Amino acid sequence: MGQNTSSFGNKKRKEIDSTIERCYKTYFEGKTNWTPATFFRAICDTVEELNKKLGSPQLSAPKITTLNVAFEKYKAAAEGKELSKEGFQEVLQEVLIETGFSGIGAKDIFLYLFGVPVAALMIKRQANLKIHDDIFIPAITSATVFLLAKLNKI
Repeated sequence: MGQNTSSFGNKKRKEIDSTIERCYKTYFEGKTNWTPATFFRAICDTVEELNKKLGSPQLSAPKITTLNVAFEKYKAAAEGKELSKEGFQEVLQEVLIETGFSGIGAKDIFLYLFGVPVAALMIKRQANLKIHDDIFIPAITSATVFLLAKLNKI
């Protein structure tokens, strides 16, 4: 089972890397003159594309101060030169680490993992079913995890 999750993680990583590379080619490859507005737009569009690949909004939009710091650092390092792919990844990594994760996807998972079994338990008690709670709750939780896995939420 560990190999399966590892291959899934590698697949996601490759998708993210291909998205970063595509955004680099679109916004940075062959371009040397940058205004802050075009730089900010490129970074924000890249974050938006990464959110689409992750399946739900996981990454927060970068703050203007974070983007300003990254832009000034980039401009000082690459005065009149094209930004390399590695440089773009470094800038993007700094911006994303500073910005952080919104956690909306994680909140959904916790809602499903805890909310569905509690709701099912309440319904079971109202319906007066003769299934023991020690069996019912893990079964509902397992079914919820299975459904989330099939829907690629986890």
